[in-house]
Amino acid sequence: MKLTIIGNGVMAQSLAMGLLKNYEIEMIGRDINKLKIIKEKIPQIEIKQLEDKEDISGKNILFCVKPFALESVAIRLVGTANIMISILAGTRLDFLKKHIKARNYVRAMPNIAASVLQSMTTVTGDLETKELSVKLFSSIGQCVWVQTENQLDIATAIAGSGPAFLSLVAEALADGAVKAGLDRHLSAQLVQGLFTGTSVLLKHSQPSFIKDSVMSPGGTTAAGYAKLEECNVRNAMIKAVEEAYNKACELAKK
Repeated sequence: MKLTIIGNGVMAQSLAMGLLKNYEIEMIGRDINKLKIIKEKIPQIEIKQLEDKEDISGKNILFCVKPFALESVAIRLVGTANIMISILAGTRLDFLKKHIKARNYVRAMPNIAASVLQSMTTVTGDLETKELSVKLFSSIGQCVWVQTENQLDIATAIAGSGPAFLSLVAEALADGAVKAGLDRHLSAQLVQGLFTGTSVLLKHSQPSFIKDSVMSPGGTTAAGYAKLEECNVRNAMIKAVEEAYNKACELAKK
């Protein structure tokens, strides 16, 4: 099966790297020089500069441009695609249907871990495409089909934006170790191992159980955890998810 990725940003490249093991990949973008650089990095893909009248008839499209660029790109697309899979945050299917012709439409929210086959992707859209869409995104990690676009927008705040949130936590943990006197490279190595191990634990245990199993009365973990609560880290994370969701809703109102 051949997939045509329209867009050449970070997310488009992550998807290309993850999907090329199981799919033939064509990448279309406006900047041919950038496409050539990507081709050097991912030689297995085909590249093509976006034409003024780009024929998408019968193609399986992964639409990966920025939401603000949708209309300027869509106006150059002619014909009817076989399937239009959009990863544009907050961009509703009805809005896509007004600008791009396709037999079937899907919204998906993968993340940059697609490049290492570890994306957590949420998908929704035409039920006829459910099996195909879940199979496609399961090839680059885990995939969950949700029933509504509102659920996908909420999931975007976790699965889509989450890598940035967790990267902030990882960076802060490493900075704390450096402040206490540990070498930077060792701090980074410890944090990487921490995230790997904890991700496995989370597959089998609730977060609260993991926390309680680590936190001894009057111990070091209890002291550190109390400071996190004092600094409202829990509330900050909740607010981050809320704000990301609100932004998706704001984009959907355009």
